[in-house]
Amino acid sequence: MFTRGSLTSTILGLMLLLILLSSSLAVFSIVNLTFSLGDAKGINASGSMRMQSYRLLLFTNAGSINTHEKIVEFENTLNSDALKRTLDWYSPKELSDQYLLVIDKWQVMKSYIEAGDARLYSAALKDFVDTIDTLVLKMELFAAFKLKLLVIGQIIGLIILLAIAFVAVVFTRKRVVKPLQLLMDSAATISKGNFKVKMPKTDYIELTALGNALQKTASELADLYDDLEGQVNEKTTALTRANNELSFLYDNLVMLHADKLDYRALQSAINQLKYYEDLDYLRLVINHEDGSNDVINAEGGWPTNKNEINSVHFPLTIEATQLGYLDVISSQTLNRQLFENFAMMLTRSITIHNATEQRQQLALMEERAVIARELHDSIGQVLSFLKIQVSLLKKSLVLSCRSPEVEAQLVEINEGVSTAYVQLRELLSTFRLTIKEPNLSQAIEVMLDQLRQQTDVDIKLNYKLSAHLLEAKQHIHILQLIREATLNAIKHANPSQIVIDCQLTANGMITIAICDDGIGVSHLQERDQHFGIGIMHERANKLDGVVSFNSNKHGGTTVTLSFPPQQEPLNG
Repeated sequence: MFTRGSLTSTILGLMLLLILLSSSLAVFSIVNLTFSLGDAKGINASGSMRMQSYRLLLFTNAGSINTHEKIVEFENTLNSDALKRTLDWYSPKELSDQYLLVIDKWQVMKSYIEAGDARLYSAALKDFVDTIDTLVLKMELFAAFKLKLLVIGQIIGLIILLAIAFVAVVFTRKRVVKPLQLLMDSAATISKGNFKVKMPKTDYIELTALGNALQKTASELADLYDDLEGQVNEKTTALTRANNELSFLYDNLVMLHADKLDYRALQSAINQLKYYEDLDYLRLVINHEDGSNDVINAEGGWPTNKNEINSVHFPLTIEATQLGYLDVISSQTLNRQLFENFAMMLTRSITIHNATEQRQQLALMEERAVIARELHDSIGQVLSFLKIQVSLLKKSLVLSCRSPEVEAQLVEINEGVSTAYVQLRELLSTFRLTIKEPNLSQAIEVMLDQLRQQTDVDIKLNYKLSAHLLEAKQHIHILQLIREATLNAIKHANPSQIVIDCQLTANGMITIAICDDGIGVSHLQERDQHFGIGIMHERANKLDGVVSFNSNKHGGTTVTLSFPPQQEPLNG
């Protein structure tokens, strides 16, 4: 097929022509404006010389000593850059000659002034001013000429641009739009199932290539159409299986999000997966941040005599963080897509559960922060005021009013207010402890770091609890109870070491023990009401547990908190 040339090259040449013409107009405008800069300043300068000429006549008649300064001022104006532009190469000769004539006549006028001959200066003044007026007029005419030249150039350029645009529109409609419309008609015919179409002839390489490609596509579609029915049946079977898998995943997703996500729900989900895919063995391994992991086995358990190389892992990964993995042993070929989707579903469910726990923890901490601010702004201010008032009252009592009973009462009031203020500050410190994540171990470490800065006692933490055993709302009670017990030991037991042990006992109870090597349990009985022992019992009750205080064999005291976990421990 004969082709004239490249449509792209033709359009490119037309665009380059338009760009070149537009650029030429822009350059012409810029050059014209550049030559016009300073015209107004030159006209103003030449006009001001007329006023200066009359002023010089006045000073000459008056015989003023400032005449020389006015001469210098006039010459500065006459020789200014704005007027010297009339001597440039692009200025008309008649304008340059007129400027030089003004200079020549000024030399004559200057000689009259220097000679003090006001009569001759006055007689020649009108002719001199007329010469200046002629210079102003010629400068104005030259400025108007440049403006007219700019307007004419723009009009001519616009006419040429419009002509080129008109030619481009006609060309596009005839050489591009019409062939494209024919190609679209052919494509519409193909879309209706008629693949035997003949592409229109075009004059350009691109449109010819497009027509050939469309012709080839129509031929290939005609060949593929014969096999389409069999492929549809295959796809229908695959879609049916995919629909069943989606229904299975959806049902499990609804089950996992219907109630609180615990390990019973996870075990139910993997049991359904095992029977749906007829697997030999299946288990779910969940990793924790402390390096520990929990294992949930599907029904049938997990073989102990199987080599791990026979199992297939499907990781539970989100944003480069691995939460665990599915471990599968099967004698059949695995549907990897289903297992990957199931692992993704478990990953998102666990992530949402963790996020919910975190939001609950942050909500609790925010609520306690609000309470702390309110206590500080209300009761804290009142106690500070009472301390000041007691001190002022003690100083203001006259000697006649003082007695041992009054002094004792004042001391008792002052001690009571001070004790209440100290307890309030400790409560505020506890309330202001922040837990950025639902991680009790991290929160306890943050709290202990604050206490370590206040004492030389060696405080150690031995934390061996899995994250799933505790709810977010339990964290604050545990945290505050540990802080209260540790703070009491630091203040009143005089220990050298405090060990905090957190673990799950063999009977399935969570046990938290705060053990010190101080003076023993006797100090607790003396300060039961002053240092929150009763509050510690109340917090233990909120956890459905108990708190006990016992003496150690080798000295010191052990405060033990025991309570049930939020869900049953796993035996993996």
